[in-house]
Amino acid sequence: MSSVVAETVAESVTTKECVFGQLADALASAHATINHYTLTISGEDSQFTRFNRARVRQTGQVSDGNLTLTLMQADRIASASVPFVGDFETDWPLLKTALDDLQAMVPQLPVDPFLVLPTGSASSRTVHQGELLAADAIASTLLDPVQSLDFTGIYAGGLIFRGYADSAGQHHWFESTSYSLDFSLFDPQNRAVKGTFAGSQWQQAQFIDKINQAKQQLTMMSRPAKTIERGQYRTYLAPAAVAELLHMFSWGGVGEADLQQGNSAFCLLRQGERQLSPKFNLRENFHQANTPRFNTYGEVAPLQLPIIEQGQLVNSLVSSRSAKEYQTPSNYASRGEHLRAPEILPGKLAADKILSSLDRGLYLSNLHYLNWSDHPNARVTGMTRYACFWVEHGEIVAPIENLRFDESLYQCFGDGLIDLTDFQETISSIDTYDQRSLGDSRVPGVLADDFTYTL
Repeated sequence: MSSVVAETVAESVTTKECVFGQLADALASAHATINHYTLTISGEDSQFTRFNRARVRQTGQVSDGNLTLTLMQADRIASASVPFVGDFETDWPLLKTALDDLQAMVPQLPVDPFLVLPTGSASSRTVHQGELLAADAIASTLLDPVQSLDFTGIYAGGLIFRGYADSAGQHHWFESTSYSLDFSLFDPQNRAVKGTFAGSQWQQAQFIDKINQAKQQLTMMSRPAKTIERGQYRTYLAPAAVAELLHMFSWGGVGEADLQQGNSAFCLLRQGERQLSPKFNLRENFHQANTPRFNTYGEVAPLQLPIIEQGQLVNSLVSSRSAKEYQTPSNYASRGEHLRAPEILPGKLAADKILSSLDRGLYLSNLHYLNWSDHPNARVTGMTRYACFWVEHGEIVAPIENLRFDESLYQCFGDGLIDLTDFQETISSIDTYDQRSLGDSRVPGVLADDFTYTL
């Protein structure tokens, strides 16, 4: 693999990056006693502030990091993780102990026939600097515009960093300063409208616009709810709802191992027995993605990779492990072969034509609890969530009671796809389980016919 020079917006080396480099150098100096190894780091320095009823309920700073050392010898592999403090004199003894333990463990393990060893000479450094709210300004900035509202949510902002080094000499560093706000507005009947606001540069005017949009939807939620009978309805899926469906493409979807093993929802698509709409185009696009291009093998993905073009599967996500197992070229996907920087290309439906084109049907702002109901046929079930409405004659008439849907991706992105919006939204990953997540999806809204609701 050729060397990679990544765009860097800040030249100064941070303390964490410096310490990680020292640890990588220390491992390299011990190379005589190590066959092959990789070292990865994952961590953050984040401010978390939780709100309830437009008041601060909890706030604090989290500084956390973990190092993972993987040792490979004679086609055997083992890994160990230790905390990362950010001080070499503290971190190296912990890492050295893990190394000693792995060296004793690896010879006792079974052979891995598809083991991927470090190769190549790729290196990269990407630093995205952001302009976030100061910790002491978060409460006033967020709460002043919502004082009259029942505002609940969590703000998370700060530095996220990832790093990689290996015995072949590859070295990668990625860090990003970003924020996310996951919030809901509630009315007196405990009905809610959900919103997210994320980025790397705090924009107060855009935040207020987001709150005003949520307030408008909350006003519409105060109308008497309409009960929808089970059946098939024309449906508009807002970008946040489309992003939820897109997650399913990474779960037994477009990964090569799943396709080879018959565990993919798109086996029929690859075999030419089913197809998606010619209007549907999906690709990996790292151009503006808030996530590293390098994977856990130290390989750097192409800036763009088409996955589905005009409804046809043109590429799967192929990790080097799958490439070795199935004798197919790798495109440097992650080991799990999930989408990391997905983008669904836009269509021609203008924002001011959405309701008139929908005419009569359902407007879905959000979905949740998605799962496969018929995996081989790409059928997904889930629930509508928050700010979902019934539309008559191109106008929102009433909110709806929560519905369960059960629909095939071959229908809503295939035969039933009427159009996609001519605009996209960036839906950032806002998960904070274990650690703040990276990544986002760029998606349009989707207008689909005969979307199936079962309860």
